[in-house]
Amino acid sequence: MGGTPTTPSSPSQEGPPTTGRIDSSGRYHDRAKYSPWNIGAYVILLVVIYLLVHSSGSDFWVPYALTAVVLILLLRYLSTHYVLDETSLRASRLLGGQRLALEDIRQIDYASLRDLSPVGFFGSWGWRGRMWSPQVGTFDSIYTDTTGLLITTTGTPLFISPADPAVFARELSRRVRSFTGPLGLDVGDPAQQRGKGMPTF
Repeated sequence: MGGTPTTPSSPSQEGPPTTGRIDSSGRYHDRAKYSPWNIGAYVILLVVIYLLVHSSGSDFWVPYALTAVVLILLLRYLSTHYVLDETSLRASRLLGGQRLALEDIRQIDYASLRDLSPVGFFGSWGWRGRMWSPQVGTFDSIYTDTTGLLITTTGTPLFISPADPAVFARELSRRVRSFTGPLGLDVGDPAQQRGKGMPTF
């Protein structure tokens, strides 16, 4: 979706995933990409609110409401994960989620929210994380990082940020191709990616 290609540090093209896990039912589970800086910021906010409440001795409800909001945001961030089964991709988090049928996927591409220049950034709070970009129009987003994968479907595209986009794209591509065959644009298809790699954002 933009940037200069570099070779990602990933295993053999069609080997088993090195991030996430495959359960006994064949479902592939992977978490989102977490930033220690983001997690640290949430923790610092909680500590600051705690200190303010105890130093002032106030029983006012606002600090407690702020604490609840920060906790929900942190849990929402940490709960973001992705599951691939035989027929669908499910992107989930606290208070929201999205499911895409594999047979409806038409493109798998690397993307950056900075390149997409989404309007209405706070739409990511909603259940679908609905955003709008002048490049791709309306799309949904369930993410923890601004770089990841943009998955184009017969409906609304979905932006996700798995822990290792290259590995996740390869596993997603393998499952999608079992339904539709090769896609026109597919960063997870080894046949398309020989000599290419994940772009640098």
